[in-house]
Amino acid sequence: MTLTVPPSSSDSSSELPWDAAVEQAVDRLRGEYAGRVRPQLVVRVVRESRRDLGGSPVGALPELVERLARYRLGTHVG
Repeated sequence: MTLTVPPSSSDSSSELPWDAAVEQAVDRLRGEYAGRVRPQLVVRVVRESRRDLGGSPVGALPELVERLARYRLGTHVG
């Protein structure tokens, strides 16, 4: 089952849009980390990773966002 999580209402206008790079990374990482971290943590980490990579080339964003989020989630798992 795939759940799409829209940006929270607390996102400010300076936040990056909820884009395909974020959605695809969330979908894959939720499955990969199921049972080890809460789905909400996956969403938060992916959003933060996307924001931190805002200056990266657009074509590289999907891979970069997912790699950075995976690294950060790995630190939560241990």
